[in-house]
Amino acid sequence: MKVLKNEPMAKHTSFRIGGPAKAYVVPEDEYELLQLIRFLYEEKLPYVIIGNGTDLLVSDEGIPEIVVEIGKTMTHITDPIPNIEYWDFTASAGTLLSQTAQHALKYGLTGMEGLSGIPGTVGGAVVMNAGAYGDEMKNVVHSVTVVTREGKKRTLTEPELDFSYRHSCIDEKRYIVLSVEFQMKKDDPAAIKARMQDFRKRRQEKQPLDKPSAGSTFKRPEGHFAGKLIEDTGLRGLKIGGAQVSEKHCGFIISDGTATATDVYNLIKEVQQQVLISQKVHLEPEVRFLGDFLLNRESN
Repeated sequence: MKVLKNEPMAKHTSFRIGGPAKAYVVPEDEYELLQLIRFLYEEKLPYVIIGNGTDLLVSDEGIPEIVVEIGKTMTHITDPIPNIEYWDFTASAGTLLSQTAQHALKYGLTGMEGLSGIPGTVGGAVVMNAGAYGDEMKNVVHSVTVVTREGKKRTLTEPELDFSYRHSCIDEKRYIVLSVEFQMKKDDPAAIKARMQDFRKRRQEKQPLDKPSAGSTFKRPEGHFAGKLIEDTGLRGLKIGGAQVSEKHCGFIISDGTATATDVYNLIKEVQQQVLISQKVHLEPEVRFLGDFLLNRESN
């Protein structure tokens, strides 16, 4: 088990922003993770779980809690097994979603084509029911094995996960994902690959993939698209410090390489306020905030 003190979180987020974590812990496998969670529970030590850091904005002051990474050390994927009309396989929580989609492609399994370009882990994707281009995690997940805050393992079936738009019960129950069992149908591998390539091309054309960001900044409001609401409010290109509403896609807030977490946070708040005034719609962030941002904002 790797333990790092005062570890810069900028090294562990796609925004490349963030102050230090008091302690940064990387378990080597599921056994170490279970032992760690039980220890933290018994000692009443606060902690947060992260995956690949692609949906995080960490405050400039850093994170006072212990950070536990479920990532590169927990990436096992099983070979698919036929089960009546479906094929089942399991991926550990730290496995990249893109890697899992490629695994499905290898065996001619369909349902993850739209998810293949999302740069997060399987664990993070199932927690928020990630989706893109009509595909969602809920459509391919059969069950999820989690560990409770007390350090006990349990398995949740798809109905128990209470999936909805960018939501599952995992976060609110404070469970930690260990592995995900997928259930998918067979299709022509060439057709699957063609859909993946089409979605990749669309992303490259429409999204600012060359700039640090946390992906789509806001959830899609019912009946609207966040990017269009922001554009219609006249906020394309709006900047605060080194943070900017992307010129390429208004649904993304990006860093020019110099942005602080405070810059990004304040820009998110400014966009929310202006869209609410102009469009009468509240934008809910899809980005996960770690650390104290209100203090940062008041100090500027």
